[in-house]
Amino acid sequence: MVTRAHKPLIFLDADVIFAGSAAPSEHGASHVVLRMGEITLIECITSQQAVAEVERNLTAKLPDKLPEFRLLVSRCLRIVPDPASADLLPYSGQADPKDLPLLVAALREGCDFLLTFNLRHYFPPAESITIQRPGEFLLAVRSLLGQISAGIEPTEK
Repeated sequence: MVTRAHKPLIFLDADVIFAGSAAPSEHGASHVVLRMGEITLIECITSQQAVAEVERNLTAKLPDKLPEFRLLVSRCLRIVPDPASADLLPYSGQADPKDLPLLVAALREGCDFLLTFNLRHYFPPAESITIQRPGEFLLAVRSLLGQISAGIEPTEK
């Protein structure tokens, strides 16, 4: 009998989605993570709050990137509802107040990782979720792929 590991659930902060949408090339880490979601290697998740923030920032700074952003969202992301205010209370102090809804949404969805460029905004217990920059995440993926190709049993996160 073959057992399958679950597909990694990756929550993307607004800054990662913005960077992936606004990237001048398809080789930036944020763009690569979004493409990994598109081809279903990972499941990329974000919240309504993050999507609204990216749309607002792109409209103000790079309106010509809005079509690419909308295409990436439709192909690469599962958008989940924002948590209710009451749902934030048990997690108070684990993230900057404006980012707490993002952390709670990631935890509620059972995400393995939360990718952001603002590591200092998140401070949950280490065992609850891994907070990384997109480039760090891709280095870990490359390392795992290297272990697999070398016939080494990958270790858990």
